[in-house]
Amino acid sequence: MTRPVIRAGIGGWTFEPWRGGVFYPEKWPQKRELEYAASKLTAIEVNGTYYSGFKPETFAKWRDETPDGFVFALKASRYCTNRKILADAGLSIEKFVDQGITELGDKLGPILWQFMATKKFDAQDFAAFLKLLPRDRDGLALRHAVQVRHESFAVPDFIAMCRDANVAIVYARSDDYPAIADVTGDFVYARFETAVADEPAGYTSRDLDAIAGMARDWAEGAEPAGLAYVTQDAPERPRDTFVFFISGAKERNPAAAQALIARLGE
Repeated sequence: MTRPVIRAGIGGWTFEPWRGGVFYPEKWPQKRELEYAASKLTAIEVNGTYYSGFKPETFAKWRDETPDGFVFALKASRYCTNRKILADAGLSIEKFVDQGITELGDKLGPILWQFMATKKFDAQDFAAFLKLLPRDRDGLALRHAVQVRHESFAVPDFIAMCRDANVAIVYARSDDYPAIADVTGDFVYARFETAVADEPAGYTSRDLDAIAGMARDWAEGAEPAGLAYVTQDAPERPRDTFVFFISGAKERNPAAAQALIARLGE
């Protein structure tokens, strides 16, 4: 098996507080912000795809503006996940997948299916939703991650159905929502949402060291100690790992991602 890759990044690349020397150099042209971000990070989670569709040419442009090995994670359309009956999402899922995302080629990372915090676990309905997620498109394998934010999902049935579907459950560190750390896919997707403004890198050095240790554990096939698990019985095997710094003191997230990359030597 090829060596697992750990990628670290942020959400999006257009954010005014990142300009003027905070992340982007002084007077850096906005039309080249993706180019700069991709030179410093190894992945970006695209939030815009949650709110609207894009043309194939846009995905091709993103592909061409980023270096080899860089990866985009795409947040799936809200019309797929923000609905009462998830089993009825088939047409919306197909529309999202068929808008041209495969133009990214090997820079297409996981698709993130994020659910509202009010969405409760319905075993039958969620199992039907997982069956709607396509495994490939235009010759590219598709990887899926689900972020659930209601405590009702912290049950063995949810863990088992995601593992059977090879869908990753997002581990999200948040001040607002419970976390589920069980590893269920052949990759790991983590979101750290608690950056603070009074730390230059958003997190203390000790915390960043701990996050780096977690990322190494995930990549090597272990489940890090001290996290919130439901079953903690994932098969031990190497996994590509995606770590995103999202929310919190957002202006600090690029520094957090770069600090993690430096610690990992990636």
